[in-house]
Amino acid sequence: MANTASARKRIRQTAVRTERNAARKSRMRTFIKKVETAIAGGDKEAAVAALRAAQPEMQRAAGKGVVHANTVSRKVSRLSARIKALAGA
Repeated sequence: MANTASARKRIRQTAVRTERNAARKSRMRTFIKKVETAIAGGDKEAAVAALRAAQPEMQRAAGKGVVHANTVSRKVSRLSARIKALAGA
């Protein structure tokens, strides 16, 4: 257990940050799930709209350091490719 005041403060800060990061990551996953649901339904317009809403949320998570920037890039790219493939189908 923490002995110093600064260590106790660090524990409090870490708890707050962990909770905030978990919420941000969960929010990002929810937005991604909406895009995937629209893609599964074959509704291109809804999928495009959902991706447009999800992208800033994903970028924000990367900006805050919750997820790596390349991870967000990869996910956006793959979702975009799947939406693009809907038109050909």
